[in-house]
Amino acid sequence: MTLDSPDLSGNSLRCKWVLRHTQSHRRYHGEMKDLAFDDLHLFARVAALGTLSAAARERDVPVSQVSRALSRIEQTCATRLVHRSTHGLALTAEGEIFLGYCLRIVGTLDELEGEFAAKTQEPCGLVRVAASTVIAQYQLLPSLPGLCARHPGLRIELEVGDRLADMARDGIDIAIRTSTNLPETVIARQIGTLSRALYAAPQYLARAGAPSRPQELHQHRLITNSAVTQLNHWPFVANGTRFVIVADGHWRSNDTNVVAAMVLQGLGIGRLSTIAAEPLVQQQRLVPVLAEFVEPQTIPIYAVTASARHRLPKIRACIDYWAQWLRPLAAGTPP
Repeated sequence: MTLDSPDLSGNSLRCKWVLRHTQSHRRYHGEMKDLAFDDLHLFARVAALGTLSAAARERDVPVSQVSRALSRIEQTCATRLVHRSTHGLALTAEGEIFLGYCLRIVGTLDELEGEFAAKTQEPCGLVRVAASTVIAQYQLLPSLPGLCARHPGLRIELEVGDRLADMARDGIDIAIRTSTNLPETVIARQIGTLSRALYAAPQYLARAGAPSRPQELHQHRLITNSAVTQLNHWPFVANGTRFVIVADGHWRSNDTNVVAAMVLQGLGIGRLSTIAAEPLVQQQRLVPVLAEFVEPQTIPIYAVTASARHRLPKIRACIDYWAQWLRPLAAGTPP
């Protein structure tokens, strides 16, 4: 079957046509029972990532190996599941149906693994974690030696960046996020907090002077985040009135580490995480700006997991440890 198949109206009629089509061509090279769970997982990841090369990178195997596995799956099903082109992959109608079953079976297997592993296994295996640059560098990285000592069977892969990771597409087990806008299909547990304030380097303030009121910020060079525009909404309180100034950056970057580096270089005023900036204040490399006007905010940090995987021992072990690790940091003391 190809996408040039007859036009069908209604999903149920389309599914019936697909099933009749596949049932009328049962010249299988194998049987469905010959497919391994890993075949189903591989197909689901290929569909989510959109390219064979991305699936190969995720598994750290040659693209040819993934291509052969996909061809073998299609031969077993005796039908084409994927259209290949130079622009990527697109599922056929049969591929969409097969994907639905793959996701259900893989999800059920994860739940089963979680039920038994919680009773019998020490946490072990690879855990892929997505986090912003600041959270990864200042909160997760220092925790890894202790996590390794407690659970030596765990392996951690950090996917670091300021964009929100697509957990299904990127194969993420745990996403560490400050956003509260989360889909209903995930489970979120608060594991810590952070706050942000305005800072500048001493050399910038010596050259440009320090603003005495938030309204004077437009006279200064501001440094903003081009990837997460919400970070450029700077909250203030004056005379009991809360207001927000949307910073228009003269200097911009899509990476919070680069934003901090620009501030340190004396290029202007930026809004930084206090957990990253306060040690630099103590070293006299940064100076708080408009501290008496910046609205104090406690921003929750969440560990987000897919609903079918949150009970896996390796995932729960990481989240439990980070919740314990980050609690003293939220109180401003070393762990």
